[in-house]
Amino acid sequence: MVTINPYKSSWSDEFQELAKILRGSLGDLALRIDHIGSTSVPGLAAKDRIDIQVTVASLDVSVKEALNQVGYQRLEHLRDHPPFGSEAKEGDWDKWVFKPPAGQRPTNLHVRVAGRPNQRYALLFRDYLRTHPSTAEAYAELKRRLAQNLADPDTYPDVKDPAVDLIYFAAEDWAAATGWQPGSSDG
Repeated sequence: MVTINPYKSSWSDEFQELAKILRGSLGDLALRIDHIGSTSVPGLAAKDRIDIQVTVASLDVSVKEALNQVGYQRLEHLRDHPPFGSEAKEGDWDKWVFKPPAGQRPTNLHVRVAGRPNQRYALLFRDYLRTHPSTAEAYAELKRRLAQNLADPDTYPDVKDPAVDLIYFAAEDWAAATGWQPGSSDG
């Protein structure tokens, strides 16, 4: 069962604690460490799971080894879904996902390569929702309804992805109109 929780102001502090551990382990291998996903948007209801994006120069074994040192374990090789109609070159949407060490709060650790579309997507989506609270609230309502009405919780991301893409397309227009660039990391 998927549970959508009201926003918790503690999510930001919890991210900061996790980012500090990751920064200590990864050092210069991490070009950026960002709080992404719904828990990174003030006021947005979300699953109680901190999403973190570590931006790296490449999906290199040294990154995996550094994360293993602090208890993270890599899951199978995954890809993000390209938005409908996007032109995806080989590897553009590849990522590594790590499960947290035993006893750590629920976390999704995404490792993506700098400059690839999936690395930008997560940051743009977050920043758009932060600056468009009505869209964020509509997105929260969608998530609540999906969580309440889906018979198979494993389909939750598959059903949610097209709605996320609709927001992303609006975010791309906003980025072009405003000259958006990702802000500083570790936040």
